[in-house]
Amino acid sequence: MRGGAAGRAAVSLRGSATVLPLILFVVVAFGVPAVAMAYGAFTTNTPGTPATYTSGNLSASLSGGYLTALLGSVKLSATSALVATVVGLLLAQAVVTSRFKVLRSVVLSASGVLANFGGVPLAFAFIATLGNAGVLTTHLHLDKAGWSLYTFWGLTLVYLYFLIPLMVLSVIPALDGLRRQWREAAQNNGATTWQYWRHVALPVLAPSLLGGFVLLFGTAFAAYATAAAMVGASVPLITLQIANALNGNVSADAGNVALAMSLDMVVIAALVMAVYLPLQRRSARWLV
Repeated sequence: MRGGAAGRAAVSLRGSATVLPLILFVVVAFGVPAVAMAYGAFTTNTPGTPATYTSGNLSASLSGGYLTALLGSVKLSATSALVATVVGLLLAQAVVTSRFKVLRSVVLSASGVLANFGGVPLAFAFIATLGNAGVLTTHLHLDKAGWSLYTFWGLTLVYLYFLIPLMVLSVIPALDGLRRQWREAAQNNGATTWQYWRHVALPVLAPSLLGGFVLLFGTAFAAYATAAAMVGASVPLITLQIANALNGNVSADAGNVALAMSLDMVVIAALVMAVYLPLQRRSARWLV
C-alpha cells in the first residue's frame, strides 16, 4: 500500500516538474505584463509625485474618441470574422469532399502561407492593386463606381485575405471528424442535404465554428500594422489609438490611458472566450 502510494506520488511529482517550465513561461510572458497593465490602468504618474490610484484612466478609455475606436474595432473584427467563418467553412467543405488529394495539400499549404501574410507588406500589396491609383482600380474604373480601399469595407476586404485561410486551417480537422455514418443514416431516413446540415452537422460543428470565429475575431481585433499603413486615422480603431497615446500624439501623459484601453481589449477578449469554452466542452465528445 505504502509502496503504491509512494510510486503514485513520485509519478505526480515528475509530471508536475515537466510542466513547471511552461508555467514559468506563462507567468513571465503573460502574468507579469498583465499585472503591469492593470496597475498602470488604475494609477497616474505625474513627474515628481508618487503614483496615485484613480479610475479616471478607465473612464477616459470608455468615452469620446476612445470609445468610438473601441466600438469600431469590435465592429470590424466581428464583421470580418463572420464573413471569413462562412467563406472558410464553404471552402474547407469543398476541400474535404473533393476527390483530388492534391487539392487538399495545395489548399492547406497556401492557407498556411496566406494566414501569416499580413502587416505592412499586405497593406502595400492591396494599395498597389486596389488603392486610388491601383492596377485594378485604374483598369476597371472602380473609383467611378464609388470604390475606396481606405474605408471600413476596404479594410474588411484586406483582413479577409488572411482570415479566410486561417479559418480553413481551423475548421478542416472538425470537418474530418464528421462521421460518414451520420450522413448515411440521415439519408436513409429521408433527410435532404439541407436537413442533414441543419439538424446534424451544424450542431456538432457549432462549437468548432464558434472557436474559429473567436480566433478570427481576436486576430482582427489585435491587428495593427496593416491598418496603420493603409487607413491611418480614417477608420477609428483601438489599436491605432493605443499607439497614438503611447507615442504622445494625443497628449504627453496619455500612457496610462493607453494601458486602460489595453485592459478594455483584454476584457472583451475574455468575454468572447467565456462564451466559447462551455460550448467546446459540450461538443468535444462528438468529435473523437
